Amino acid sequence: MTVFVCSLFLPKTIHFTLPGSPPRGADSEHRRNKPSNSVPKPLTKKPELVRQPSLFARPDLTPPRTPTDDPDSPNLYSNEDGFRIQFPGAFSSTDAQELRSWGSRANQPMSRANSPPPAALAEHSRTIQKARELGRQGVIQPKPLVRSESHDRVFASASWRVVSADQGNGGLRNAAEAAARDGKLGDYTWVGTLGMPTDALDGTQQKQDIEDTLANDHNMLTVFCSDKDFDGHYAHFCKHILWPVFHYQIPDNPKSKAYEDHSWKYYVNVCQAFADRIVKDWKRGDVIWIHDYHLLLVPGMVRKKLPDAKIGFFLHVAFPSSEVFRCLAVRTELLEGMLGANLIGFQIREYARHFLQTCSRLLTAEATPEGLQMEDRFVDVIHLPIGIDPVSLQNHLKDKEVAKWLQIMQDRYRGKKLIVARDKLDHVRGVRQKLLSYELFLNKNPEWRENTVLIQVALSSSEKSDLEATVSDIVTRVNSSWANLAYQPVVYLKQDIDYAQYLALLTIADALMITSQREGMNLTSHEYLFCQDGALFPEKKHGSLILSEFTGTSSLFNRNELSVNPWDYRQCADAIKQALEMGDEEKEQRWLKLHDRVVNHTGSHWFSEFLGRLDLVHEEQHKRDQTSVPRLSIPSVATTYQKAKRRLFIIDYEGTLVSWGPVNQIIPVSPQRTLDVLNDLLLDERNTVYVMSGRRPEELDRVFRRVPNLGLIAENGCFLKDCGSDKWTEMADLEKVKDWKASVKPIMTYYLERTPGAEIEERRCSLIFHYKSAEDYESAARQASDCSSHVNDACEEQRVHAIPLDGSIAVEPIDWTKRTAARKVFENLQAHLDPDATHKDPVDFLMVVGDGREDEKVFKWANRLQEDGTVKEVVTVSLGSRNTEATATLTQGVSGK
Repeated sequence: MTVFVCSLFLPKTIHFTLPGSPPRGADSEHRRNKPSNSVPKPLTKKPELVRQPSLFARPDLTPPRTPTDDPDSPNLYSNEDGFRIQFPGAFSSTDAQELRSWGSRANQPMSRANSPPPAALAEHSRTIQKARELGRQGVIQPKPLVRSESHDRVFASASWRVVSADQGNGGLRNAAEAAARDGKLGDYTWVGTLGMPTDALDGTQQKQDIEDTLANDHNMLTVFCSDKDFDGHYAHFCKHILWPVFHYQIPDNPKSKAYEDHSWKYYVNVCQAFADRIVKDWKRGDVIWIHDYHLLLVPGMVRKKLPDAKIGFFLHVAFPSSEVFRCLAVRTELLEGMLGANLIGFQIREYARHFLQTCSRLLTAEATPEGLQMEDRFVDVIHLPIGIDPVSLQNHLKDKEVAKWLQIMQDRYRGKKLIVARDKLDHVRGVRQKLLSYELFLNKNPEWRENTVLIQVALSSSEKSDLEATVSDIVTRVNSSWANLAYQPVVYLKQDIDYAQYLALLTIADALMITSQREGMNLTSHEYLFCQDGALFPEKKHGSLILSEFTGTSSLFNRNELSVNPWDYRQCADAIKQALEMGDEEKEQRWLKLHDRVVNHTGSHWFSEFLGRLDLVHEEQHKRDQTSVPRLSIPSVATTYQKAKRRLFIIDYEGTLVSWGPVNQIIPVSPQRTLDVLNDLLLDERNTVYVMSGRRPEELDRVFRRVPNLGLIAENGCFLKDCGSDKWTEMADLEKVKDWKASVKPIMTYYLERTPGAEIEERRCSLIFHYKSAEDYESAARQASDCSSHVNDACEEQRVHAIPLDGSIAVEPIDWTKRTAARKVFENLQAHLDPDATHKDPVDFLMVVGDGREDEKVFKWANRLQEDGTVKEVVTVSLGSRNTEATATLTQGVSGK
């Protein structure tokens, strides 16, 4: 069995050595196996490493550039959840010297994508005309894109090697490596792109050799897509549409590109390329695990080709509320793509709940605590926070470079309190809010001036905006206000730092400050807490953690951190003061609780736990699939029936004994035959028969008045009438029912007024919104979905829920269902056997027949009675077409046996 780990970027990419240029560092060298006359001689000398910007200006103390995952050097940042990908710019010459002048990406081909892609066809001509006018006015000075055949020839003949990629999800990579190291993960294969333009390699042996080397030597399947598709997918749809919406930045400003439809087709193309690559290499028994918002459509695409595949999906970023997600024009397609998975995972409960509510509202799917009940199958939804790899991090902390930098920083900042931060420089990370809060802290607390330093490391971002200038202005203002020859309140580094410096910085810090406006799981905080265990200090050092309440990490730490609202500058400033002035005892108590969460929620645990849950839910879902559930064997049932001493039948009414007619009416199918069958069953004194229904008690009395000794369950378990009794027992608390009806009725009336042709049916313990006869069915369905979502959100504490049905939604109590009524019936039969009866044996044959969603709960309950040995023979039969908990199906429907 192979686990396919699918993410947009592979952990490795390709470094080309161009003619006449010195090679850059690499973690391993892999050249083409097939020799060619145009390939330069193999390299015999490991290249000199390029120096990385440092916290200090002393070149003699600056270590080499950030190391790769070479065994001799530390890994890239394990908390790297930003994606750093830069396509080389245009060039005007074709010789190798010009190719080398590209800078950091000169060792990879140039993209053929025109960025941005053309807008919608209706806008294309107008956009071109506007661009020409601006060009004549001197506003736009376009740089022509010049390509030639020599560019492609250079890369087609250049030697190359496999190197660690500097973009991608480092937390995912470390989790996979940790799980494999701990023996929790066997054979696994990465699926992803190289993270570089590849059109220049099309049709060359170079491309095939790269693909073969990655597959054979690194267990990586390469997805090749055109530069145009990748640019439109990643740089436009992912970054300009999905990323802002998933982080609550509703695209309603004039600069937004959310209303241009040009990039959606590129997103579809890239997702389809991933799906095709997976399908090509998949074998029965393999596991497919797809990651993050770049590949939302892939689960559904794979499911169409591989209906029986075991597919998991995990979203590493936040998932917004339904009000925000519904702004997306392609919201339905994205949700249906995700629902191709058997198991969908989120970082925290809040994001999982948002997803369930969104699907309930937009797809009219029934949301349960376990997942989503679709018409034909069930999709499980869980929340499972990712973590770091403490074993690897502990090894890196022992590195001599970390100790060296720790000593340098202790000498440099002796007597100062250090607040550290490392963020991607975009609007979501809240760098601006953090700096303004720090400025306010210094204004309010003059005693801390010259004693406190904020070190802000700002990672590069593909987002070009005025944020960079704004942040620089704030830093300049703060430093100009309080800096002197011996003190600088803010150290602002607009680039990443060496890994050893990063670990030393976390170790020496008195506080880590994270003010993200929205974020999935910030692993910098996990690494900070682990580095603060005092292992490298003669005395214990347990710094404080200032953390935005809008990060997923905040819910994991249970308020043992200093939780802040990044928009509340005063609160953030007060949190800085509290962090610096907190006593040692309180610091230690908070740190111990936080540290415990970090070491128990590791990346290895996250990886193995998700795959374990995926195995379980796939097995359960496969059992319930209609194609897996056998048809009812009448001879087998007859045999067990004859042997039984005491039998209990629980049979659904609507859709089982009768079919639906017009709204609020039921037309029985062969009513006399139905009544005759029930009477025949009751002639045997060993049989007890109950009919369960969603109808009112008086309706059931009227229908079954000619069937004496029949037990009845009305309003889906809210009322119970025992066999031979004339009185109904109220299972539900009618006073509570009155209370929640008073809350739900106004909500349903609000939507009723906006849905011509719909109507509300009130039963004693439920309310039903019927819209099948509405004038505009599609509009009515949307109103009903909104009504269902509204009720579930507003009335959750009153223990009621709205359930989507065919042409209606039913609002019912959570605590009283068909299952609770069936359990009551069974318990009564077991505990109170009739002393005058001939047969005083307990129930040893139980048969449940139904077709609806509510019946599934009864099936599940009945099956467990047989599993735990309470009942010897249990037969559960479904007449529906959806996946089911029943052990058998009956294809004849209401006219069956």
